[in-house]
Amino acid sequence: MTDPITSPANPRVKDLVRLRTQRRAREESGRFVVEGAREVDRALAGGVTIEALYACPGRAGAAHRPDLLQRAAVAGADIVELGPEAFAKASYRNDGAGIIAVGKAFPLSLGRLDPRGDGLVLVVERVEKPGNLGAILRSAAAAGVDAAVVCEPATDVFNPNAIRSSLGAVFTVPLAVAASAATRDWLDERGITWHASSVRGSRPYWEAPLAEGAALVVGGEQAGLSPGWLADPARTVVIPTPGPLASLNASVAAALLLFEAVRQRAAS
Repeated sequence: MTDPITSPANPRVKDLVRLRTQRRAREESGRFVVEGAREVDRALAGGVTIEALYACPGRAGAAHRPDLLQRAAVAGADIVELGPEAFAKASYRNDGAGIIAVGKAFPLSLGRLDPRGDGLVLVVERVEKPGNLGAILRSAAAAGVDAAVVCEPATDVFNPNAIRSSLGAVFTVPLAVAASAATRDWLDERGITWHASSVRGSRPYWEAPLAEGAALVVGGEQAGLSPGWLADPARTVVIPTPGPLASLNASVAAALLLFEAVRQRAAS
């Protein structure tokens, strides 16, 4: 373990703040931050390379999970103690987590995915809020998807809030980032039928055949799905909303679609 860092002005603390707050810093450096014992645990379990792990001994997360420090050290991470003021500067959580890790970004190309022909795939396009993206990936993990593809991302999957709201599912779900047109071609090549969610969909989502070889496509709340996903009305589904609001939060819509697929697959 290196010498403790107590000053919020320390260069390493400033680096943590940049990675936490700036997408450009994450993309240019190929690094990102993970905060919280559970999330760091899942990053390590998912094979993420952890460059450094920062712990504040006075906080509960660091005090109760010494195994994480040991596992990270064995994996080659630099273990650094942060004083309370330095940790408060670097942290974005107020729950006493006490652990921040810096991970190396991993490849996110479609080529890393290989879903079964009868598999379940989730596609999300232009989701704006990192919290929504994370919640969607959390539902995808719970539903046991074979792959998830983030198209035309308005936020990056390594945003700390996306990681946190996913409960670390970013590291456990087979994940890619790709253009929408390339994703449609990729699905068609594998014989996986995609079903695009739209307020003007041609049939209720529960009527879509999701028991095998299906991809569910959900758009962001502001723009919805791009025209390429909606060009064939037969591929569109709707979540009926008899109330006064015509649409749902993107993460709620994704969860409804995913667990309808789970229900159909269990029934079959």
